[in-house]
Amino acid sequence: MDEQALLGLNPNADSDFRQRALAYFEQLKISPDAWQVCAEALAQRTYSDDHIKFFCFQVLEHQVKYKYSELTTVQQQLIRETLISWLQAQMLHPQPEKTFIRNKAAQVFALLFVTEYLTKWPKFFFDILSVVGLNPRGVDLYLRILMAIDSELVDRDVVHTSEEARRNTLIKDTMREQCIPNLVESWYQILQNYQYSNSEVTCQCLEVVGAYVSWIDLSLIANDRFINMLLGHMSIEVLREEACDCLFEIVNKGMDPVDKMKLVESLCQVLQSAGFFIIDQLAVLSDQQKANVEAIMLAVMKKLTYDEEYNFENEGEDEAMFVEYRKQLKLLLDRLAQVSPELLLASVRRVFSSTLQNWQTTRFMEVEVAIRLLYMLAEALPVSHGAHFSGDVSKASALQDMMRTLVTSGVSSYRHTSVTLEFFETVVRYEKFFTVEPQHIPCVLMAFLDHRGLRHSSAKVRSRTAYLFSRFVKSLNKQMNPFIEDILNRIQDLLELSPPENGYQSLLSSDDQLFIYETAGVLIVNSEYPAERKQALMRNLLTPLMEKFKILLEKLMLAQDEERQASLADCLNHAVGFASRTSKAFSNKQTVKQCGCSEVYLDCLQTFLPALSCPLQKDILRSGVRTFLHRMIICLEEEVLPFIPSASEHMLKDCEAKDLQEFIPLINQITAKFKIQVSPFLQQMFMPLLHAIFEVLLRPAEENDQSAALEKQMLRRSYFAFLQTVTGSGMSEVIANQGVENVERVLVTVIQGAVEYPDPIAQKTCFIILSKLVELWGGKDGPVGFADFVYKHIVPACFLAPLKQSFDLADAQTVLALSECAVTLKTIHLKRGPECVQYLQQEYLPSLQVAPEIIQEFCQALQQPDAKVFKNYLKVFFQRARP
Repeated sequence: MDEQALLGLNPNADSDFRQRALAYFEQLKISPDAWQVCAEALAQRTYSDDHIKFFCFQVLEHQVKYKYSELTTVQQQLIRETLISWLQAQMLHPQPEKTFIRNKAAQVFALLFVTEYLTKWPKFFFDILSVVGLNPRGVDLYLRILMAIDSELVDRDVVHTSEEARRNTLIKDTMREQCIPNLVESWYQILQNYQYSNSEVTCQCLEVVGAYVSWIDLSLIANDRFINMLLGHMSIEVLREEACDCLFEIVNKGMDPVDKMKLVESLCQVLQSAGFFIIDQLAVLSDQQKANVEAIMLAVMKKLTYDEEYNFENEGEDEAMFVEYRKQLKLLLDRLAQVSPELLLASVRRVFSSTLQNWQTTRFMEVEVAIRLLYMLAEALPVSHGAHFSGDVSKASALQDMMRTLVTSGVSSYRHTSVTLEFFETVVRYEKFFTVEPQHIPCVLMAFLDHRGLRHSSAKVRSRTAYLFSRFVKSLNKQMNPFIEDILNRIQDLLELSPPENGYQSLLSSDDQLFIYETAGVLIVNSEYPAERKQALMRNLLTPLMEKFKILLEKLMLAQDEERQASLADCLNHAVGFASRTSKAFSNKQTVKQCGCSEVYLDCLQTFLPALSCPLQKDILRSGVRTFLHRMIICLEEEVLPFIPSASEHMLKDCEAKDLQEFIPLINQITAKFKIQVSPFLQQMFMPLLHAIFEVLLRPAEENDQSAALEKQMLRRSYFAFLQTVTGSGMSEVIANQGVENVERVLVTVIQGAVEYPDPIAQKTCFIILSKLVELWGGKDGPVGFADFVYKHIVPACFLAPLKQSFDLADAQTVLALSECAVTLKTIHLKRGPECVQYLQQEYLPSLQVAPEIIQEFCQALQQPDAKVFKNYLKVFFQRARP
């Protein structure tokens, strides 16, 4: 390394040296092998200067983040080994590294984890834990790595591409399946070991638990052993704050109500023993205590108020912190409500009434907080199913008075976005008020529809109002009948599809328009009109979309400029999405048929399907039409079937892995829903679909192209899910009628899926398919040659798969695959009887060099009537068979 340049890393270096260091860093970033020098320096502890170590990690970080796919397998292995060597060295050092170095190292580990976990490094956590054990320095680094991984996977402040979001979802799913229980156990051991001896590590571990609890199985943490330990931490001052945060995250995740009650009781006991309060005092408050509680309530209400500096148009970090602070204050208000609900109700009513009386001359922040307090009462004084206006008369009467004041005071006209939004949020939250006093519905509807709501000057208000209006109409659909046609007329211009070339800036975004279309659908479908009138209104709603769609599709076919093609395709996709959204209004009670709307949606289908043959912007067009077909299968039922063959044919042309992955669920939905009705269609398209899948799977890809490897893995899973749907829906003749060669090819792919690919989810599906086929074809009257296939391929698969090193019997998902493998063997025995036992005893198991007494034991377990006995035995059998 350039020692002179490295001198510039010291914060006290002069500007020339610092410039040289920066230039050197840029040089190392683009150099193909400079990272290896840095890796070696870290592994061999060449430098003692902290800033140089940090610099080396920065170079490695850049390599992993931006250039990892360019490395060979050997080079990637070197990075893994460097990090593990560095981690091992930390266990032996007399002094720990500086915090900023440990944090940077954790970031590099996390980046390598998200890059390699799904493909090359599934034992990442096992390797880390086997190095660090319970060494306090190692544990510190392990916990930092976990926080960095959580940040990579779930931090909402980090903007991820759709590809990264899909990858992160898959990583979390895989972690839940494979390693989370082991991680949770490690956290418990760390807390147990260090709670009295190392508060820093304990607090770190509590922070990790609090972070991960939001996306892992809550029962792993919200159980007696963890909760009791956390409650114990509440009594240790140095741990109390972190333990409180951790408990807050657990409760926030959504505990079972009974368990939550027990936890609250336990907390009360802890707080009581710590001298915070005496529980019996909460039941009956003295006048002085009431005055104290009321003073706290008023202080909290004051703290909820926005300050003058809050920037509503451009909310940044300070604003986000205040929003978070408001949430904490709201929780405090909820707790105070438990002490004295009557006192809270009276306090809020006083503040609300005095503010609303003079809202025209009151500052916006005071008006907003007054309405906000009314809104917050709904959760502070909870009732079942929002029944705030029945039951307790004094409470119902107070809330009813406040709601009446809110909707009649004219405060909806206040010229500040925060007040306007709070008004609409509150009328929607207390929608049951309008069933008690329906005379106020027209004035609230007008507020939604005019310049106060959907036509407000602020895009933020218009957007939120579109959603709230949809909720308001849906929840009060029985009261909407007198206003339906008036509302439909007033929202007409908001339903306009905005083509890119007309320059017209729509009031609502396309996402907001989805809510307006859904609202229109709800109004029509739930109206008391006869079917003919409903059909006419639905046609009025959807015909403009169909007409625009045809024109825009023609324009797209002629468009030369790629940017214009993309904006036209976007607009076409919105049109399909809007039509699809209107169908959400239908239900089992109000079906498309009963409403007389089948013909309208069939017309939509005929209008949208030609987009599938458009050679331009295929991805976006196919995605929209596919989603519409999913909806129509539910809504139109068998009336959709004539459109499926042609749509499928178009969707199978020029397919990529992602297209097929998204197409297969459509076919699965049709197969599972219509079964025998679609048998001729399935038989016809079965091999074309399989050819398209095989063609994509066999395409060569770069060795290090993880994205392509992941896409192929997901497509393989989708393919096996399709075969499972076909066999599980009683449609095995679809496969049987494909000709001997094709049937054999399909069966071989299932055997390969069960044995060759280290993907327990796909393996499980393959064994389900095999056991179903054995059940259907494995008897004496099965297809010619299938019995031979059972013995030559299916039986060996049941042994070869679990004997592979990649078949991890400690992994939960793999155990499920093994369970289906056991079902397959049991089904073979059921269908073939003693012949199967004889084959295992005399031919197959001896060929694997299994000892005679073990063969005898295996066959006895297989013949047990209780399938569970054999499943348990099979796991033990393969655990013993492993070298």
